[in-house]
Amino acid sequence: MAAPVSVRLDDDVRATLEADAKQHGIGLATYLRNLATDRAKLVRKANIRAESRRVAEYNGDNPDVREFYDFWDRVAKGANG
Repeated sequence: MAAPVSVRLDDDVRATLEADAKQHGIGLATYLRNLATDRAKLVRKANIRAESRRVAEYNGDNPDVREFYDFWDRVAKGANG
């Protein structure tokens, strides 16, 4: 569910963003919403990558996990364990 957000901008910042929004044929609110949405996507992807790195580091240091991956790697290559 969307929720309104109030943001205070300096006059020069607002003028710059309004001009860019106008060049894109959208209003300032839509422009700011798009900026926020794009940034949120980048933050989520960065968080996923960081968590994936953490899991990979754990997996790389865990002999049981390494054995599991090695087994399934052999199965995938047709060696049947």
